[in-house]
Amino acid sequence: MKRIKELRTAKKITQQALADVLHVTQQSVFKYEHDLAVPDVDILIACANYFETTVDYLVGNTDDPHRY
Repeated sequence: MKRIKELRTAKKITQQALADVLHVTQQSVFKYEHDLAVPDVDILIACANYFETTVDYLVGNTDDPHRY
């Protein structure tokens, strides 16, 4: 999920800061960003809400990051 990393770095926050928001470990965020693990639906929704985008954008179903 390289889009998670792109959004995180654009917002200039650390993996740990994102992990704190999502209530997961920093290692989990690392694994999501490097395609070593897939976040569950609750984490994807929380991540989309935090970055003000859609789950479809996060998983690559659309290139439009804007919510409708």
